[in-house]
Amino acid sequence: MRSEKFGTTREGETVTRHTLVRDGLRVQVIDYGAVVTAIEIPDRDGRVANVVLALDTVEGYETVSPHFGAIAGRFANRIANGRFTLDGKTYALPINAPPNTMHGGPHGFAKRLWQVADADETRLVLRRRSPDGEEGFPGNLDVEVVYGLPEAGMLRIDYRAVTDRPTVLNLTNHSYFNLAGEGTGDVMDHVVAVFADAYAPTDTTQIPTGVLAPVANTPFDFREPTILGARIREGHEQIVLAGGYDHAFALRGPAGTLRPAASCHCPASGRRIEVATTQPALQLYSGNNLDGALVGPSGRTYRSGDGVCFETQGFPDAPNHPNFPSAVLRPGETFASTTTYRFSVV
Repeated sequence: MRSEKFGTTREGETVTRHTLVRDGLRVQVIDYGAVVTAIEIPDRDGRVANVVLALDTVEGYETVSPHFGAIAGRFANRIANGRFTLDGKTYALPINAPPNTMHGGPHGFAKRLWQVADADETRLVLRRRSPDGEEGFPGNLDVEVVYGLPEAGMLRIDYRAVTDRPTVLNLTNHSYFNLAGEGTGDVMDHVVAVFADAYAPTDTTQIPTGVLAPVANTPFDFREPTILGARIREGHEQIVLAGGYDHAFALRGPAGTLRPAASCHCPASGRRIEVATTQPALQLYSGNNLDGALVGPSGRTYRSGDGVCFETQGFPDAPNHPNFPSAVLRPGETFASTTTYRFSVV
């Protein structure tokens, strides 16, 4: 494995970039935020491009990154009003997406330096201990994330965690994909499928109402491959509230089994991605909040719709919705999940 200095944090910590390679797939990960900074694959004509949005500096990831490529935690997505109750005790979290807590708070896992536990040409193991009380969450939590290239064209992410006190946990990788190549413009022409019959509508602050609504006859019906932008300007209340797609889909099949979650194809480049996961939900996010203020490695700005996220995870605000799959982790239990991304050209 090639490892090289990527930069230095404001606290003076060295951030290292690690490169995984297998056949025509190259993946780069930094140990700050466990961020995937590049996934490089060829198009139908053999031209190689990075297909995830990224930034060039550690400072960017520390200060302005909208979780590009990062591991979001301790609780990915939103928790309503920054509060949840576990075993009769209420925990207050910092508010960083008023009035809610987003992605574990302002100093969540995406803003922490991880330790390299093992590495070779096709596998990188990152670990960190999230101490009791970090961002308001209970329990010392030991987390491991493994990035691996187990076969040609596949990136696999394995997550494991244990705790010494009851806590809540939701982990995901927050990569923004553009299968034409980062900096090439919007992804509204990408053809997307999501293997779900229901989604979670939200309130005005993008917290799930608790209802799982059928996707049928709505802009959320991606059961058949559909152009991402085909219905994104429809006046559906949920599209208007989020400014596009930013919703959890209830995936088919039993959680805990690796099963298809989504697919995405770029007709212009021929690149295709197939996502599979053991998680119960997938958050489809169409990069609505990108506003041209960030510049990628291509030297081009990122604007609304320039990337699409397939965030495999538990349901948003699950600790406050008993009808959602539990996000509670207790001592003696092991949290384990897997997500795979298979890249190909068609």
